[in-house]
Amino acid sequence: MNTINSIAASAFPTSATGHFDPNAPLLRVRGLQRDYPLPRTRPWGPRAQVQALRGVDLDITTGRSLGVVGESGSGKSTLARLVMALDTPSAGSVHLLGRDLHRLPAHALRAARRDFQMVFQDPYGSLDPRQTVERIVTEPLQALGSATRAELREQAAAVLQQVGLRAGDAHKYPHEFSGGQRQRIAIARALITRPRLIVADEPVSALDVSVQAQVLNLLQDLQERLGVTYLLISHDLAVVQHLCDEVLVLHEGRVVERGAPHTLFSTPQHPYTQALVAAVPRIAL
Repeated sequence: MNTINSIAASAFPTSATGHFDPNAPLLRVRGLQRDYPLPRTRPWGPRAQVQALRGVDLDITTGRSLGVVGESGSGKSTLARLVMALDTPSAGSVHLLGRDLHRLPAHALRAARRDFQMVFQDPYGSLDPRQTVERIVTEPLQALGSATRAELREQAAAVLQQVGLRAGDAHKYPHEFSGGQRQRIAIARALITRPRLIVADEPVSALDVSVQAQVLNLLQDLQERLGVTYLLISHDLAVVQHLCDEVLVLHEGRVVERGAPHTLFSTPQHPYTQALVAAVPRIAL
């Protein structure tokens, strides 16, 4: 076992519950709904609502990847926020490792966050430019408050090496790295607690095309080595097909189709999925 795994395994248990059935889905979402109120059109009239999500169900098995695709406004990012417990659903539940995240008290949810982390779309905006890479990467561990300064330093060096950076990079600042390297730092921050689930919201869309494949291959390699599970939010069908075992298509907050990437993209059944596939640019020969 390498340094980061040995230290994190002792200091941060894989799960906060000892009763999770390993044969059950790691993540189970049932009837998830999110309504947002619209501005009133009359001073005393009722407030209209827009339904961002409408009864979404999904399961993800440990070590697998689920891609969620759809156009802007389909509810993808709302789903990511609800799974991360960064927003409160209007109805439905999000169970991770058998725990309903939205019913946990604040202290229990804080402890449970070691099991699920997020990689954001923009590596420029998600890293504090005033902090060193070491402080950025170890921020989740600092929030848990269970590691010494020496352990934080050692784990930062180890996890940076896991994502293809050097241990010495821990003392640098984000502006000293390229876009692809910054996203590797963001991935390292997500990995530092040895999470069971990583929610990746458009993780390569802000990167140059030449770098996107490198980051996707890194995510795939980390899954093979560490057994991490991904919920990948993307508008890019090629990205989802490269990384995911199953695809879920969202349209106006509803799941309209799901299946294996090759089958779903080669023979889409729902008209909306057909339109998404038809909109993918193709090079004429």
